[in-house]
Amino acid sequence: MSIASATTGNQTIAGRIAKLNWGIITILCALAFIGVLMHFSVSSGARSWTDMPLTHGARFFGLLIVMILAAVFLDTRFWLAISYPLYAGALLLLLAVELVGETRMGATRWLSIGPVSLQPSELMKLAIVLALARYYHQLDPRKTGTILYTIPAFIMIALPAGLIMHQPDLGTAMLVVFAGIAVMFLGGLLWRIIATGAIAAIGVVVYAYNNLLHGYQRARIDNFLGLADDPLGTGYHVLQSKIAIGSAGFFGRGYLHGTQSQLDFLPEKHTDFIYTMIVEEFGLFGGFIVLALYAALMALAMQVALKARSLFGKLAAAGVAATLAAYVFINTAMVIGLAPVVGIPLPMISFGGTAMVTLMAGFAIVLSVDLHRDQHGTRGLLW
Repeated sequence: MSIASATTGNQTIAGRIAKLNWGIITILCALAFIGVLMHFSVSSGARSWTDMPLTHGARFFGLLIVMILAAVFLDTRFWLAISYPLYAGALLLLLAVELVGETRMGATRWLSIGPVSLQPSELMKLAIVLALARYYHQLDPRKTGTILYTIPAFIMIALPAGLIMHQPDLGTAMLVVFAGIAVMFLGGLLWRIIATGAIAAIGVVVYAYNNLLHGYQRARIDNFLGLADDPLGTGYHVLQSKIAIGSAGFFGRGYLHGTQSQLDFLPEKHTDFIYTMIVEEFGLFGGFIVLALYAALMALAMQVALKARSLFGKLAAAGVAATLAAYVFINTAMVIGLAPVVGIPLPMISFGGTAMVTLMAGFAIVLSVDLHRDQHGTRGLLW
């Protein structure tokens, strides 16, 4: 009897794995593989697969296993249950950063807990999506579009965004705001409230520019707006990026043969400006393929959102898709001079663990919602 039960359990787990959205998993693997190739190009002087390429690939493989296990064993009700505690914990950690955070490279963004060093703002990227998804899931649909019940959602976004801005981390604050507003809009936010909020946001932006941003951040924005011209200072990154992209042509200079990147004219080529390196070596065609992969990934995540029966599942999956869209848009706009340089990496391709952990956790939620799409979820206090 026990053997039969074990067999049934194994079949159930195997069945869940078989029903996973392998389209999403395949695209994530493809993007990570592109990252490995580009990091080998970054370290081409040694012609070695060690260091960055190996670290990037091993990190992704480990997170891939965790993502699949989380999707198989944790259903939508789990993410619903932890949404508010996760948000509250992330907010408390952001407050702790203000009090006892570590300062590195002029920014206070890290918190050391024993041997572990973490960046609470990364946790907030997912926490804001889950918390707002739960808020609208439990809210009476007749109250969704009213100003009174919109205020708590705005406060939930404003509190962490303000703390993250103060670190300072303009890029992450923008991602938190974008993801939060996207969930609010999909949850039923009315256009007139959006217009009012946009007008108010102009005043907030002006105040932040004059009072909250550091000098180097204002210099980057001034350079972007054309209010300053500093090609050897704040404008150097974008200038070199434009040269690399502009000289690439349709098929690029060839793998390992980019002049701006291989001769070290292009700064941050393994992180924020890795898309420039892709275009320089593989041309506009290669850049288009990468963007097409991201577009397909977003489309699959939105498809999961449309198929989910619970409002929480719909908003959580759509919120992850919106977060991915914000990453890609801000990074690619930044490297071609259509947005100020704010330090946003290219998802799954740029070197670094924080953004990869955030997005793989996000897609664990998407896969879980897809696997358990028929769960309704009630609108009670706890669920």
